[in-house]
Amino acid sequence: MARIRRANGSVGIKDVAQKAGVSIGTVSNVVNRPHVVAAGTRNRVQAAIEELGYVRDESARQLRAGSSRALGLLVLDLGNPFFVDVARGAEQAAHDAGLNMITCNSGQRVDREVSYLAMLAELRVRGVLVSPVGTAADSLALFRRGAIPYVLVDRRSPDGTSCSVSVDDVAGGALAARHLVETGHRNIAFVNGPAVLVQCREREQGFCSEIGDADLSILEVEALTVESGRDAGSRILGISPRPTAVFCANDLLALGVLQTMVGAGVRVPEDISIVGYDDIEFASAAAVPLTSVRQPAARIGQKAAELLIEETSGAGAHRHQTVVYTPELVVRASTRVSRGARASK
Repeated sequence: MARIRRANGSVGIKDVAQKAGVSIGTVSNVVNRPHVVAAGTRNRVQAAIEELGYVRDESARQLRAGSSRALGLLVLDLGNPFFVDVARGAEQAAHDAGLNMITCNSGQRVDREVSYLAMLAELRVRGVLVSPVGTAADSLALFRRGAIPYVLVDRRSPDGTSCSVSVDDVAGGALAARHLVETGHRNIAFVNGPAVLVQCREREQGFCSEIGDADLSILEVEALTVESGRDAGSRILGISPRPTAVFCANDLLALGVLQTMVGAGVRVPEDISIVGYDDIEFASAAAVPLTSVRQPAARIGQKAAELLIEETSGAGAHRHQTVVYTPELVVRASTRVSRGARASK
């Protein structure tokens, strides 16, 4: 039999059926439910699929079925290993449920967030996991109108109209403050990210609530990156008297501060202690292993995906959940009791 080619270069299910000498329904069963087709017929159809290069039109199938096999995931920054771990956990949950994951990166920019959410809505994904830049109310209004479920990731739902999975960032900031105060530090710097991010505001709130009578210098940076951390480190070097400890809103900032201090000959932790947030893999692998507030990143992504899959499965009544994990402090070599505290004892 001659090789079948359509004028536009595509191969359809009819072509496969003709090549294999079976009905269109049989080809459909082989593609979607191979276990119901006899082995000989199934092998013949699969051989035809391979020879013709047939690729199923998944978008058309989903439109006919009225349900997508894809979930969307929109995160703040895939350059941050924390969100890579979130994505890994979410993707695993989707894979276990026989679903696919479309991952997008807003880069902490509202315009990109709006654009990606619009694209995911146009693709008619089953649902979306989103870690929004701001309040996301305007961006997510499109999903409410289209009845597309979504789950907030690393952010609490403000009104209970959706599921959310996050960490208690107020408690996390307080953990860092107590650790530094209890180790005798009274002149502390806090390197925080953009105020538009709820996580940054809550970490600052928790940190300030436990700082007591210590002198505190707050430095805000434009992005939660290593480069911003290096710049903040240079600014800290110019503070007089220099702080004896630094808390950073995430580990990337902390690693940047660490690089600047080491480059300037400032000893960590002998001259200055540094605490990060997230406990990414690089925190423990740094030249000076970093004390950090740990978030269960992969578990956050996994749980968020599980809630979204439950909501979109249509099996029973779904009740929105607000899941909040408790952070923990992981103490490593970048912090120590301050010299002033030892001298006063």
